Amino acid sequence: MSLGQVFPAQYEQQLADKAIRLQQLLQALPLPTLQLYRSADSHFRQRAEFRIWHNGDDLYHCMFDPATRQPVRIDSFPVATKPIADFMPVLLKAIQFNHELRYRLYQADYLATTSGELLVSLIYKRKLDEQWLTAARQLQQELSPLYNVRFIGRARKQKLVVTDDFVTERFTVANTTLHYQQLEGSFTQPNAGVNQQMLNWAADCARGLSGDLLELYCGNGNFSLALASQFGQVVATELARSSIQSAKYNIALNNIENVQVLQMSAEDVAAALQQGSKLKDLDLSTLQLNTVLVDPPRAGLDPATLELVSRFQSIIYVSCNPETLAANLMELSNTHSISRLALFDQFPYTHHIETGVLLTKI
Repeated sequence: MSLGQVFPAQYEQQLADKAIRLQQLLQALPLPTLQLYRSADSHFRQRAEFRIWHNGDDLYHCMFDPATRQPVRIDSFPVATKPIADFMPVLLKAIQFNHELRYRLYQADYLATTSGELLVSLIYKRKLDEQWLTAARQLQQELSPLYNVRFIGRARKQKLVVTDDFVTERFTVANTTLHYQQLEGSFTQPNAGVNQQMLNWAADCARGLSGDLLELYCGNGNFSLALASQFGQVVATELARSSIQSAKYNIALNNIENVQVLQMSAEDVAAALQQGSKLKDLDLSTLQLNTVLVDPPRAGLDPATLELVSRFQSIIYVSCNPETLAANLMELSNTHSISRLALFDQFPYTHHIETGVLLTKI
């Protein structure tokens, strides 16, 4: 994809090419019919990060060409959701001659929701002070009649928050609306439309499964909340402290009472279960952990975690890397068969593939 460009006329072909590539990677395995979940062909990304380039009185957003490493000016960005794309020129016009907000501004990061909330982090190569905070507060107030925007200032070892450092996203799963705090600087799925499809797919996979759920790499509770109604209890684990805090906040926000979140790595969970010891203070003898959900990083599942999940009756595997997924599935094919296979187009016009797999014990 060229920087800042989308090609809607090419969308269906690029999606078909991804489907072929995924099926080729998994061709050694018996596969069910592949389910394709499409993205919007423009304005689909809820997060965007740009360098801010200064040229005399002019300033503009830019990205760097991966081949030449040269800055490429970005005046429009149809990849980004409309609240971000529409606000980008508004921000530059507002700060162009505002010395306090412009001086040594290095980067702008945007995080938006489907309901139009917008969080903008302005990152500087200088120390920020009360004067910056006053200027940012004034700008936020001036823009508030037209834009639901909040500002954060960042510099080395500094974070100044004007009002909030999060937005609240809403997803509808099985006719239930769930609310998610999405914290600045923490991971969230970038394509909200496709994420909602992923949540509904996972909830549909879980329908009819018995017992309790163990979830590894739970993040801010993205899947935990969506699947909670399908299980007696959900035990969700995550290593990043900020994500743990958001997950607990989201559980309370949605009045969900059957989800517990533990700060543990997948490797530590595997070791604890291997030794038959407790997960933190949780007594496993009270649970029927028949199903596991994993959404690992690009490296996939490590050998210990792979061995752990192979013991479960059902596995819901969400992957952001089809190569490591293929390797993991080859190992799991000794114990499980693939019941469902889905491709979620989280990143249109790129080579990236998000996959969902439901595996059932043989």
